[in-house]
Amino acid sequence: MPLDHGSDIVNQAVTSDAFLGGRLKLLQPRAGFRAGLDSVLLGAAVGAARGALLDLGAGVGTAALVALTHRPELSALLVENEPEALELAAQNIAANGFAGRAEPIPLDILDSAAAHAAAGLRRDHYAAVIANPPFFAAGQGTRARGAERARARQMDAAALDTWARVAAGAAAPAGEVIFVMPAEALAPLLASFDRRFGALTLLPLAPRPGLPASRVLIRGIKGSRAPLTLLSTRALHEMEGNAFSPEFVAILTGATPLLW
Repeated sequence: MPLDHGSDIVNQAVTSDAFLGGRLKLLQPRAGFRAGLDSVLLGAAVGAARGALLDLGAGVGTAALVALTHRPELSALLVENEPEALELAAQNIAANGFAGRAEPIPLDILDSAAAHAAAGLRRDHYAAVIANPPFFAAGQGTRARGAERARARQMDAAALDTWARVAAGAAAPAGEVIFVMPAEALAPLLASFDRRFGALTLLPLAPRPGLPASRVLIRGIKGSRAPLTLLSTRALHEMEGNAFSPEFVAILTGATPLLW
């Protein structure tokens, strides 16, 4: 099953894509970083929190808007540094009827705490904080072409730790912090989370049954002292073919959030 991309050409630079079985229609760049499976899973992974959601590095808003679709009791602040993505996020918020529940703000997560406060980022406030950080460590993988795409795909361990630190500072007491990352980034990510959160939960995701995990969801609870839980690996696809497993069909079409 495809990732529900009913793409219509808006212009040469932007496409309109359907998510959650058509419940969301999102504009995103035709070239460069494009939201897909990770963004949907991240938004669907948000628990039954009430209050405010913070999406760090929100891009065009996919993960945050998926979360708001599943969780009507949430509002959202979307933090994004790239002006083009931020403008598309604003358009996506309005077009999907979330103008009263979501706000995009321009901010570089690696900026100072003073810059964060000036932009409107609050400390100890958000019931849920989510992020899909740039997913290649510096010097690993194939370097993305173009400055914007490189920033969206390149991160070293120190920068990743900064993202975790910012998330920890912004989360409310007992708030949940959820990141999605490739499996090879788990070691530095787990170290960053272990210093700041309790009740860590790891969900490995494999392409098919019997294969190694290719990505991982990690959740931590601010202020908790509960031990780590390593969940069983879940396979995204059936053993053969391109079809998603029934669990992930339900998630990708918006029938259910990700339960973990």
